[in-house]
Amino acid sequence: MAWIIATKLEMTRIVKGDVFVPITLLKVMDLRVVWFRTLENDWYSAIIIWILDKKADSVVLKEWKKTLAVNAFSSIKEFPVSDEEISKYNVWDVVGVSCLNGISEVRIEWYSKWKGFAWAMKKHNFHGWPGSHGSKFHRALWSIWTRKPRRTRKWKKMHWHMWDVKVSLSKVSLELINKDLSVIWVRWGVPGWRNSLVNIIF
Repeated sequence: MAWIIATKLEMTRIVKGDVFVPITLLKVMDLRVVWFRTLENDWYSAIIIWILDKKADSVVLKEWKKTLAVNAFSSIKEFPVSDEEISKYNVWDVVGVSCLNGISEVRIEWYSKWKGFAWAMKKHNFHGWPGSHGSKFHRALWSIWTRKPRRTRKWKKMHWHMWDVKVSLSKVSLELINKDLSVIWVRWGVPGWRNSLVNIIF
């Protein structure tokens, strides 16, 4: 299992055969491997990367410590990988779009758009009470059954935030790779908002 991080740009469509195919443009970020987690020291295997910022041209590599300026990175991520994958990388290696060579399908993970506060009928698709004149509770949640125990249960379906949950899309078709612009084209929509980060696992 391998991974990469990209930025969601926009959606468009292309002509493939005789039909229009909706696609999403993802710009692959420049990643720098900074450290590893091993079973001996940390009880699990993972790889730690830094995402290079747009001002990464001003990064100064120190010879005596081989470290990079922290101001040149926007965020840090950690991905669980096997020991075999860790052996393929070294500290300060740059991971880019070239990792997707020969890949036809990927898995994409990220959080969906937050659509604000929603009441119970809209969030959980409840039927609701009668809409006639005799009813006084058209869209009310009614009882939440908290007599025993005298607290709200964790699993109770109530009004709360709409979406803003982690979504995983498997077997997403990879249509095109532009190595010059570090942009990949994937079929259909991708969770997240514009300019948000998405995890690509393959």
